[in-house]
Formats: sequence, structure tokens, C-alpha cells
Amino acid sequence: MEQEITKSGMITICGRPNVGKSTLTNCLVGEKIAIVTNKPQTTRNRICAVLNRKGTQFVFLDTPGLIQARTKLGDYMVKVVENSVADVDAVMLLVEPIPNVGGPERALIERIQRLGAPSILVINKIDTLAHKEELLAVIAAYQAVYSFDAVIPISAKKGDGVEELLDTLDGYLQPGPQLFPADMVTDQPERQVMAEILREKLLLCLEHEIPHGTAVEITRFSERIDSGIIDVDATIYCEKNSHKGIIIGKQGAMLKKISSLARTDMERFMGTKVYLQTWVKVKENWRDNPNLIRNFGYRDE
Repeated sequence: MEQEITKSGMITICGRPNVGKSTLTNCLVGEKIAIVTNKPQTTRNRICAVLNRKGTQFVFLDTPGLIQARTKLGDYMVKVVENSVADVDAVMLLVEPIPNVGGPERALIERIQRLGAPSILVINKIDTLAHKEELLAVIAAYQAVYSFDAVIPISAKKGDGVEELLDTLDGYLQPGPQLFPADMVTDQPERQVMAEILREKLLLCLEHEIPHGTAVEITRFSERIDSGIIDVDATIYCEKNSHKGIIIGKQGAMLKKISSLARTDMERFMGTKVYLQTWVKVKENWRDNPNLIRNFGYRDE
């Protein structure tokens, strides 16, 4: 029997691009909710992930990395980060184990300080340190800039320190009912999850700037009554004809590879067979077109 939820709250995960926010989000809820690659700007939207633990419902907000905006899409991503730090029960600033406070971290600390939000410094990737004593210099560098309520070293990749992190976060949440149904792990519509899975494979398979200039639109998402198979039609948009050729590849090989990898993850998420069809279209400069940005699911809160 599931334990009754008596406490709940919202916690923002923020940090610079590629610091491990989405890996931590997935680790916390025990399921792949946010896409993960080794490329910056993988996350574009705010992603909500839900965990029920010991009578407490944690709602984690995984945000894009704080970037220097160069397009209207970039402006949107920065706004998402800034808005997500406000009106939450606690903020986690996720950083790498480097004894230096960079520009993105200082900007986020200033925002946290201005809002007065309870804050925890989470030092990720401790599995990359040769000696754990190196953490002392990292902690000292951040303590010289801001007094965090707590400092928790973790490895989101390996799960080290995550239980201690959850125990600490539990103290910030308030008595009250659950915010989401017990069986819900994300607020993203299933078709949006399908689009993000496909975009993850574009990021993994393509090099340089091309994947950052892509967007995915799910034009059909339906379940067959007789078999339970999910039919997904997806259109991949890119900014140049030359990029379209690279995405499709010689005799369609690259698009076939991307689609196959995506379908495997879609089936894992949906728990059933998925029939995926993909097309590639060119929309020049879509990242500077507010209407297209909204059409592709990037909407202001």
C-alpha cells in the first residue's frame, strides 16, 4: 500500500549547460524524463519531474543551462531559467567540482540571493575526482561568494549522495496534499516526450551546430485500438538545405539510424510497440521566429 502524501513542494535544479541537470533529474525519479547528451543546450524547456518518497511528493524543475542568448529561442531559454528560480520551496545550484565560481554560477547566485530562496549547493561529478579532498577547495570557493544552506557532493551518473540530497531537500517542503497524481512522473504530454526523445538522437548522432538548429514536431500520436501499437509521425525541422541532406544521410542511412534509436526509447517510455515515421523539412531561421518557437512547444510560463 502506498504511503499517503502529507508533504509536498517544488524544487528547481539550475546550473550552467552540460553540468548534469537532466542526468540528476532522471536519477532522482528513477526514470528517463529529461533527454541527456554531452552537448550544451540539450534542455530547452522547463521539465517537471515527480517523485513520491516517504510520504513526500517532490516536484523537480529541470531547467535549461544559463546561456548567453544569441537568438529568440535563446532569450526564451534564459527567461525559463530566471522564472523557475522564483516561487519555489528550494533551489539547487548544480556545479562541477572546479574550485572557481564562473560567470553563469555568479548570475544564478545573484538571482537566488535577490529572491531569498532557500538554496543548496550540489557539487556533481565527484566520481571524476582523483582525491575527495579536492572538494574542500571547491566548497571554499563557493562559500566565499555565497552562504548556501547546505552543500551536498554527488555523482548523478552513479547515484552517489542522492539519498542524502533527498533527505536534505525533504526539510524544505511544506505540509500539504500532493500536487500531482501518484502515478505521474512528469507533466510533459506524451507527444512532447516523443519529440524530445527524437531530438536527443539528433544531438547524439549529428556534429557541430546542425543539431542545435533542429526542432521536432509530432504531427500524429495515436494508439491502435486492436493492438495497442502507438503510431507517431514526426517532422524534423532544420535551418538549411545542406543540413537536411546531412540529417537524411546517404540513401537515408542517418535518418534511419536516428529514427531507430528514437523508436527504441519511445517504446521503453510508452511500454508498448511504436511505429515511427519521420520527415525532414527546412525552416530557415526558425530560432528567431516567435511563432515557430511556440509551435514547436517552447512557450512562456
